[in-house]
Amino acid sequence: MKRREFLSGSVVAGVAAATVSMSNGASAASNSDKFKLKYAPKITAFKGLVGSSDAIDNIKFCADQGFQAVFDNGVGKRPAAEQEAIARELARLDMSLGPFVASGVPDFSTTDQAVRDAIKVSLEDSVEVARRTGAESVLLVPGAINLRMEPAYQTANVIENCRYCCEILEESGLVMVLEPLNWWTNHPGRFLRNIPQAYLICEGVNHPCCKIVNDLYHQQISEGNLIPNIDKAWKHIAAFHVGDNPGRNEPGTGEINYRNVFSHIHAKGFEGVICMEHGQSIDGPEGEQAVIDAYRAADSF
Repeated sequence: MKRREFLSGSVVAGVAAATVSMSNGASAASNSDKFKLKYAPKITAFKGLVGSSDAIDNIKFCADQGFQAVFDNGVGKRPAAEQEAIARELARLDMSLGPFVASGVPDFSTTDQAVRDAIKVSLEDSVEVARRTGAESVLLVPGAINLRMEPAYQTANVIENCRYCCEILEESGLVMVLEPLNWWTNHPGRFLRNIPQAYLICEGVNHPCCKIVNDLYHQQISEGNLIPNIDKAWKHIAAFHVGDNPGRNEPGTGEINYRNVFSHIHAKGFEGVICMEHGQSIDGPEGEQAVIDAYRAADSF
């Protein structure tokens, strides 16, 4: 099932993207050259340049700057009418929506009925959000490590729960992407920590609805070795998150050579979304422009 099929009758074709006004009254600079990869700013990442937090205005601005995607982790919390409006605008501009975060996900370390019940509610709600927004994937973090259970048993339970998720998702075609999170800076005690571990789980689940979102910021902290791990886990990677380290800001502000990483991903033929899940090193509209410039530099391979 194509995630955007429901939009086919509602998209207004042939309308040019409007130039968005900035808060100082000037028009936003246009850069019609599309980026080589689908870097996805948060919908309101450039609200200072746009002069508004309105989602549609910001999507138009992102398209005008050459971005082919946006992301919004919390899109599921927006009113249904706004979700549908976002989907129509993205379809009109031929843009993609990155993975959104599933709500109410329990810890996956056991297969208790209460865990299964919570999974069912969360994933069924995610299918409805995806239907309204056109999103093709939902992000899932399988919770905390269980200090009272051997890790191997937990891994088996996580695999079993992920298989259950796939049973719920397979009719819709929505893909869940598992995100490993670092312990040392942001998320101590999470079960899923690195790419090899996520790869093992996807191999165990063995279902097209179970994939990985490779957050390169987290993985630089957890394990490094970014490009070799991308290659080893490639068949299960459906999306990327990016942010430099240290600081979790735009490329070029830390130690990761994003130009080389992006070049490698592009050479492998990646066509998915790369969510710009980071802050900015400079405050305000000046910093927002610096983010755009940083991606132009990183994309110049």
